Amino acid sequence: MSATVRLEVNGRAVEVPAGSSVAAAIAQAGITVFRRSVTGQPRAPLCGMGVCFECRVRIDELGQQRACMTPAREGMRVATDD
Repeated sequence: MSATVRLEVNGRAVEVPAGSSVAAAIAQAGITVFRRSVTGQPRAPLCGMGVCFECRVRIDELGQQRACMTPAREGMRVATDD
């Protein structure tokens, strides 16, 4: 098993330690706003344990995935709304 995982966040290659969450990979990419609310307010992870649903992203074209609860996998493609 590799000590790191490579994935793509908004088209940018990111490498994180194996076992990291998608939210950690997004933070590693320097992204602080994951999505916008219906009123345009910036949203980002709040609870870090899957309760608030503020960290929803698209993973491999599947929307509404919680970045804080999803382990980063090799080759994964992640897209934030921002």
